[in-house]
Amino acid sequence: MQTRRETLKQSAIVAGLLASTGLFPQYAFAAYNKTAFEAKSLADVLKAIGAGAPVQSKDVTIGGPDIAENGAVVPLTASTSLPGVKQILILVEKNPAAMVAMFNVTDSVEANFATRSKMGQSSDVYAVAVMNDGKALFAKKEVKVTLGGCGG
Repeated sequence: MQTRRETLKQSAIVAGLLASTGLFPQYAFAAYNKTAFEAKSLADVLKAIGAGAPVQSKDVTIGGPDIAENGAVVPLTASTSLPGVKQILILVEKNPAAMVAMFNVTDSVEANFATRSKMGQSSDVYAVAVMNDGKALFAKKEVKVTLGGCGG
């Protein structure tokens, strides 16, 4: 059985090989947007990636616990079934850096992602679908972070 470290190392090697042969999309090294990941708000993140003003949409879903007992590992999900999605973002409004994750997608990829985030305090959490035409559609959910998970 492989350790997580070995798996990550092998994944990095394969990605490097694919990028060097040109078989990997141009996102291979351009996917990391430092400005977006350091942005403090939803508006700043969308500006950094060149998306338009966000519009709430029932076609985008965000999932997570209503009450997170451990703010160090809060499970979050984001998904949409809309065609023409370029990126799915997960943001935590009151975190020092708002963006938790950015997933680059195409129509051949099911836009349904799950990750874990650290949350220092209760906050609104956003899933944002950035469309190929630059439109940004979002869903919002409040996640309460408590020490004992009792809602206090």
